[in-house]
Amino acid sequence: MRSGMRRGLLVLAILLGVVLVATLPAAEPTVHVTAVDSVGMTVQDMDRALAFYTGVLPFVKEYDVEVAGRPWEQLEGVFGARARVVGLRLGDERLELTDYLAPEGRPMPADSRGNDRWFQHVAIIVRDMPAAYARLVAGGARHASTGPQRLPDWNPGAGGIEAFYFRDPDDHFLEVLHFPPGKGDPKWQRPGSDLFLGIDHTAIVVDDTEAALAFYRDTAGLAVVGGGENYGPEQEHLNNVFGVRLRITTLRAASGPGVELLEYRAPRDGRPTPIDLKANDVAHWQITMRTPDLAALLAPSRHFALVSPDVTAVDARALGFARGLLVRDRDGHAVRVVDGGDDITRHDAAIPPSKH
Repeated sequence: MRSGMRRGLLVLAILLGVVLVATLPAAEPTVHVTAVDSVGMTVQDMDRALAFYTGVLPFVKEYDVEVAGRPWEQLEGVFGARARVVGLRLGDERLELTDYLAPEGRPMPADSRGNDRWFQHVAIIVRDMPAAYARLVAGGARHASTGPQRLPDWNPGAGGIEAFYFRDPDDHFLEVLHFPPGKGDPKWQRPGSDLFLGIDHTAIVVDDTEAALAFYRDTAGLAVVGGGENYGPEQEHLNNVFGVRLRITTLRAASGPGVELLEYRAPRDGRPTPIDLKANDVAHWQITMRTPDLAALLAPSRHFALVSPDVTAVDARALGFARGLLVRDRDGHAVRVVDGGDDITRHDAAIPPSKH
């Protein structure tokens, strides 16, 4: 009797084990991003934006194309999309501007703040902060910081770094950053005469760093390369947020700009990204990342939401890819993941140049 009971309990335990194993969630696939290819944003008037980015700032145009059709609608999640896309280069890095000719989206919210979760910027490295600041002011750039800030020496990770936030004609936040010797990528210390050197990273506001890392580190495969906590009057005047205490985490792929997570531990009154934010809205930014594992993003995930319904094939050789997928992270930031690009060569004639 007892032997039969033991056998029955053993069989039951085995069956329960099978059920438990069967119901365990599958491991999240890692996408293995190999590069951050570009950082982009939507603009309302391309000619006005170009006057700023190639006049006040010294970006150089790489491509200028017009895109339309069903694949672009699906890729970017905008029905009836027709857009002018301009790629700009500074140093080794690329900025991509998109002007939706149809349908036009919404302007930047007039009261956008540095701790709202739709906040994003690119950090442009400069050789000399006073000279860069003077050029920006002379060119009509509007202050987002109260002025250039030198971060205090008590902070070993950030001490001596000079930074200034300003806004472009569409109210996007931008940053100029100067690294003292011994900080930042060694390439920013190379001798030369250029005042503006390139893009070090793009920064995004997140509600919770660990939740954001579940996507950028664990799913996308970016590596955490640094972090720290900044606070004090210099940081307040830089971000223009009173009482700021900021957790910063920096991630990188093998090449391209870094991705910096900004978690406002205080104040906690930053507003969430509007759930209906679209790629044609001026508040939209997108980070373009390359991977040979596009299909992995179609696996169910709690760490991001699909914008594109599927991996989408597009005639985008001028932009340097042939297939892509747009997703949003938990905080609403857009990431366009594209094919690895090993067999893709930019070809400006692939899409007729814009006549604008």
